[in-house]
Amino acid sequence: MHLTSARRTLVVTAALGLALASAPAVAQPQATASTNAPVKVSLTVKGPDGRLFKGKIKTKGHDVTTATGGTHRCDGTNAGANPSAVPTPTAALDDAARKRHFTWDRTWYASFDDFSVDTIKNVSGGGVAYWNIAVNGTSIPVGGCQFKLSAGDKVAFTWTAF
Repeated sequence: MHLTSARRTLVVTAALGLALASAPAVAQPQATASTNAPVKVSLTVKGPDGRLFKGKIKTKGHDVTTATGGTHRCDGTNAGANPSAVPTPTAALDDAARKRHFTWDRTWYASFDDFSVDTIKNVSGGGVAYWNIAVNGTSIPVGGCQFKLSAGDKVAFTWTAF
C-alpha cells in the first residue's frame, strides 16, 4: 500500500511539474483590438404603409442627438451592456438619417440608459404602435444603444402595432 501511495505522489508531482513548466512565467497583458471599428450593415425601415428606407450603412457607436431626446451616447456601453464602445442599431439608424437626409426622433429614458425610437421619416407610433428593432430577423432583447452589431448584420426598424 505504501508503494501505491508513493507512485501516486510521484505521478501527481510529475504532472504538476510539466504543467508549471509549460505555463508562462508571468502572464502578459494581451492587446485587444478596438471593438468600435466601423462595420457595414444592411438597414431597413418599414412603416405601416411599406418600406421607408433600405440600404447598406457603415456605422460605429457614437453620441446621437435628436430634438426630443437630446444628446446621449449610443455606443453599446449603455447600461453596462458592453465593456467598451461597439456599433449599435440606433447608431446605424442615426448614420443612415444623416447620410440620406431624413429625420427621426426618440425619447431618452435615463432609467434604461437608452432611447425609445418614436418617429422615423415623420411616421410615429402615436400610442398605437412602436418601432421594433430586430437584428438578423430576431427582436433585440435590449435597447438599440446596447446591442452590439457585427459586420454584415441585417438591422430592421419595423413599425409594429400593439
